[in-house]
Amino acid sequence: MRIFFDSSAFVKRYVRENGTDEVLALCDKATELCLSGIALPEIISAFCRLQRERLVSPLQYRQLKAMLMADIADAAVSELTPEVLRHAIISLENNVLRGMDAIHLGSAMELRADLFVSADERQCAAAAASSLKVVKV
Repeated sequence: MRIFFDSSAFVKRYVRENGTDEVLALCDKATELCLSGIALPEIISAFCRLQRERLVSPLQYRQLKAMLMADIADAAVSELTPEVLRHAIISLENNVLRGMDAIHLGSAMELRADLFVSADERQCAAAAASSLKVVKV
């Protein structure tokens, strides 16, 4: 099963918070992890914030980053193509979404994900309206 994770969901793979157990179970169930190309800088940004706030040490930051980079190497990562942008624009025109959330949604559609996973309520509603199967974590 091709499972698409937006950044808000995939970060739970590395940082324990509500939804982490469900994300880990979905990752185990997936035959292919799918991500948008914007997920990497968004998740690294979250790791940097944790380090700035001294919630993780510099060593822990490097470990988190290394795990993420290893996972990304094995994932299907969508580039910012005209087709992804077309899906994103349609999503923005029909839903209340932020731009980056729409890009994740466009990426999931372009990758033909079997399941869309997010922690964002509006993004999940937009994904369902786009006929994607959705799990909110």
